[in-house]
Amino acid sequence: MVARTKKGVGKSAPQFLEGDPATGYLPGRKWPVIRYGLVSLLAATILVFAIELIVRGDFAGTVGFFLQPFKPGWTTIIIFALILIGLDAVLGRSHQSLMIVAPLTLALAFVGHQKSLYLGDPLYPTDFLYSRQIVALMPLLVRERPGTAIALAVGIVGSLSLLVYGWRLWRRRVPALGRKGRLARLTLTVPLLAFFVSIMDYATFSWTRDRLQIIPIMWDQKENYASNGFALAFALNVPMAHVPAPAGYSEKAVAAIERPDVKASVPTEKPDIIIVMSESFWDPTELPGVTITPDPIPNVRALRSGHVFSPEFGGMTANVEFEALTGFSNAFLPAGSIPYQQYVRAPVPSMATFLKSQGYETRAIHPGTSWFWNRTPVYADFGFDDFKSEENMPYLEKRGPLTSDAAMTDEIIREADATDDPFFYFAVSLQNHGPYEPNRYYNPTHKVQAPTSQWAKDSLLSFTEGASDADKSLERLIEWAKNRRRPTVLAFFGDHLPPLGPVYVETGFLRDNVAPRKEPPDQMLLHHRTPLIVWSNRTGPVADMGTVSPVFLPYHVLTTAGISHPYYTGFLGQMRERYSVVDRNLLLTPTGEDTPDWARKKQIDPAIRDFRLLQYDMMFGKRRAAPDFFPETVNKRVPHTS
Repeated sequence: MVARTKKGVGKSAPQFLEGDPATGYLPGRKWPVIRYGLVSLLAATILVFAIELIVRGDFAGTVGFFLQPFKPGWTTIIIFALILIGLDAVLGRSHQSLMIVAPLTLALAFVGHQKSLYLGDPLYPTDFLYSRQIVALMPLLVRERPGTAIALAVGIVGSLSLLVYGWRLWRRRVPALGRKGRLARLTLTVPLLAFFVSIMDYATFSWTRDRLQIIPIMWDQKENYASNGFALAFALNVPMAHVPAPAGYSEKAVAAIERPDVKASVPTEKPDIIIVMSESFWDPTELPGVTITPDPIPNVRALRSGHVFSPEFGGMTANVEFEALTGFSNAFLPAGSIPYQQYVRAPVPSMATFLKSQGYETRAIHPGTSWFWNRTPVYADFGFDDFKSEENMPYLEKRGPLTSDAAMTDEIIREADATDDPFFYFAVSLQNHGPYEPNRYYNPTHKVQAPTSQWAKDSLLSFTEGASDADKSLERLIEWAKNRRRPTVLAFFGDHLPPLGPVYVETGFLRDNVAPRKEPPDQMLLHHRTPLIVWSNRTGPVADMGTVSPVFLPYHVLTTAGISHPYYTGFLGQMRERYSVVDRNLLLTPTGEDTPDWARKKQIDPAIRDFRLLQYDMMFGKRRAAPDFFPETVNKRVPHTS
């Protein structure tokens, strides 16, 4: 019994040392405060270095980032040290904060590296608004990389188990901090951390931030993360949920915008309108050295009106959707933002809003889940009567792992044939969503010849089969529309280039898996354009449209349908005469003239200034322009409660 008691005493947790209330260190340790501070600083240094190494994937580049004196890297280390010290005070044990901060930040760094690798963009705070999308795509990712997925799952389980064991062991072996020691840590860290938070608003000049050489490069997020480091750039992007008013925004400025002499009108026989945004639709024969037989997209090639310049690459479908439906531009919103997730919280004018006011039945169709990209409340705010999704559509056959384009086309036709009212349908396909694992389809109908590895050829074949199915579905839709008595206008386009990754590199189409955000205009066009068809069963395909931003689709579609509107055909029509592409990284005239770094210039074209003012006014401002540009929205703005 005595032995058992002594053994139990030996295992008891160390107690706080009353003679040293500031630190909680055991007797015999010299300079406990300095020792604790240096250990915290060293831990912060190692952690920040590891974060940058993971995100950059380049040891030399990471070392170079820290070798520059007074650069953001050292500021980040100090901030991390303060966070560790402050969190120690909350947890009550020295250095235990590292068990929370390290796993969390290293995991964020890994996710950031993967996002940059596959989509070309850094990790933004707003990405967590659509984390469910990532979870929903996991089955596809696992199918493409099963070995990596298993290793990752084992690593996560093992790391969590080790973390729990280490946490419990640390709580037993390390003395608790006393009240004075915890208060001293909080007194030091809270004011300093509050100060650093106060200088992180990129929209406000900060003398301290300027002296620390933390320069927000919000117009070029890739450079922003490279220059300021992952942690600080991530923090700088937190305020982007708030969109500041453009310089000069006022009632007088909005009143000064030229009102086009165009009224809202529709033909006596209202044309039906169908827009199909085809997932990742693109011409794979544009890849250098690639031969595909037979031609995968003969119908699109024969009917092509021009190209859409996608503001995205390999993903972020919702941002392309936003432009195509509203006629508003992502170029006037913070880089990395997703309007569907952040800004559409009340009715926003769109083609659906207008056409609904003219007696059209308005319907969105997507054979995926309704919550993806927050579409349910967004479509309601855009003026759609209803949204047909996986949850409320009849079962649609799959081709490969996802709902086939053929089945979605049949559903569009079935619903169109079932209504006598004029309608506007906006459909988003799903079948050809990436990743494109080899052997996705058991019965391929094409052959791919390419100077690449076998894996890349097989991956490209999977994409090609999907593109061919989309082309056949377009043919089916056009043949159906040709036989209709009612005038019908169809628009078909790809939302962005597919995330083919290594295929681009191995064929020489790109240097990396994704396209750079900033390139010469000819390269930007090559890497961001997707085929576009605007077709009428009365007049056939619209010809010679060139390459246009999605913001101009409402103008081209409504004009083809013989419909006019103060904004969609009036204002956008005037803009279309001046510019064909309005993108944050490319401003292009119809004749191909580019304005380099236009978004950074203090003086911009008054037409672009008015475009920005009008968009801000309708999305975030007082809606002073509504009576003249969007009369159908006046007195109809009721916030949703979803």
